[in-house]
This record gives sequence, structure tokens and C-alpha cells, in this order.
Amino acid sequence: MGSSTDETMQLPADELKACCAAVYSSDLARQLLGDTFHPGGLALTERLGKLLDLGPGKRVLDVAAGRGASAIFLAQQFGCEVIGIEYGNDSVREANRAAEVAGIGYLVRFEQGDAECLTSTDEQFDAVICECAFCTFPNKYAAASELARVLRPGGRVGLTDLTRSGEVPPELQGLLAWIACIADARRVEEYAHYLEHAGLAVDRIEPHNDALSAMVRDIRTKLFAAELLVKLKQLHLPSVDFEQAKVLTKSAAAAIEAHQFGYTLIIARKATYRT
Repeated sequence: MGSSTDETMQLPADELKACCAAVYSSDLARQLLGDTFHPGGLALTERLGKLLDLGPGKRVLDVAAGRGASAIFLAQQFGCEVIGIEYGNDSVREANRAAEVAGIGYLVRFEQGDAECLTSTDEQFDAVICECAFCTFPNKYAAASELARVLRPGGRVGLTDLTRSGEVPPELQGLLAWIACIADARRVEEYAHYLEHAGLAVDRIEPHNDALSAMVRDIRTKLFAAELLVKLKQLHLPSVDFEQAKVLTKSAAAAIEAHQFGYTLIIARKATYRT
């Protein structure tokens, strides 16, 4: 089902996860990605919430919750309880602060955790969401199994993630590309396979390629602006290789235009026990 983590990156899994967490909690990520960190923004998060039939009384797990924008939005929009899991401790602290500031801390909380080894007990959640992060998990079979394990019977998983057609171009296979959700993007059929292997039934697949194109265009614009602000000493972003970042985003934009990459929403369901 494609290359493994070791074959692709030659990095230990824990080190790779730590790299991802550090980058996504950085000032550069905030500058380029804003609060939501995924194509489609909160509009696509709302689409997920509707397809998952969220509402008051529903318990939701947000895996790779980042700084908490999606989890807070879902609680505000649908009145559901949300627990956000994030690998990086800095992001967890910031997300919990954001929930309190938003006045939604009674419905939302964030914890440090690993998608491949969740601490939640079995069948705790009515829904699980994971936005633009599943493709960065080194052990995707383990992650899918964990998502299924913590779901209640009849519960649903909602993924949105980067997809690819054919092989990943060589210039998009390094660590920075991995962190940007490009290097280990998978075919739609592979995502479905991981979920089905975990015992889930895929109910819905929706393409959202325009959201990806728009996000990459926005990042390229912000990247040039950030470089200018750094040169003018109006923004401090130490150790940022702007040339490498510009090459990456240019290559990604070309690959998207050539239909080598896309963005997809997937809904999968856990069977209800028979009596």
C-alpha cells in the first residue's frame, strides 16, 4: 500500500512526530496557515460536522487538533462535547487557553496524545474527526485501528486529507514535504483501505480539490510577504529557509495543477452490534 515511513524518511517515528508537532506550533505555521491549518478552513469543518450528525449530547474526538480552532468551532456550532488530542504540548496549552477565552471550556478540552496509541477507553465517542493529519501518521494501520476502537457502535469517523495520483515527485519527498502533508499522501483507495481494515465501512467520499488549490495559493502569497517582513525586521522567524519553502510550494502548486494531488473528505461508520 505504498512506501513505509522508514523507506520514505529514514527517521524514527517518534522523531518524525516531534518534528511535525514543533513545526505546527511555530510562528511560521501561524503566519502561513492561520488558525485552522487545513484546506477548506472552518467551512469544511462544518461540512464534516453536518455529515457526522453532531449535536448536543454527542461526544467527539478531534485527533491532531492543533491549536484547537476546529474543536472550538464544532462545540460552538453544534453544542457537542469535544476532546482534542494533539502530540505537541505547546499546542495543547494554547488550545486550552483558546477554549477558555472563547467561553467554551465547559464543552472542550485538549490533551497531549498520540493518534497511534490513544489513551481513551473503548467505545467512548459518537464521532472522531481528523483533518489533514492522517497522512502524516507513520503507522496508518495503527491510527485507523485506534480511531475505530474508541468509536461507539454506529459512530462515524470523518477524515479530510491530501490525496495523490501516481508517485510523489522527488522534490516533494523530504522532511519539509512530509510535515506539509505531501510526502506521504495516499490514494483515496488507500485511505479507504486503512479504515476498512480497522473494521469500518466507508459511506461517503467527496473531492474538495479546489480547497487545496486555494490554500496553496494563499500560502505562496503569505510566504513572500513573510520573507519581506523578515527582511524589513518587522517579523522574527529564525532558522526559516525561505528559498526551500518557496521551491516546495511552487512544486506543490504545479503538482496540484497537474492533478497529482487533491483533497478528499471521507466518512466511515462503525457497525451497530446485533442483538
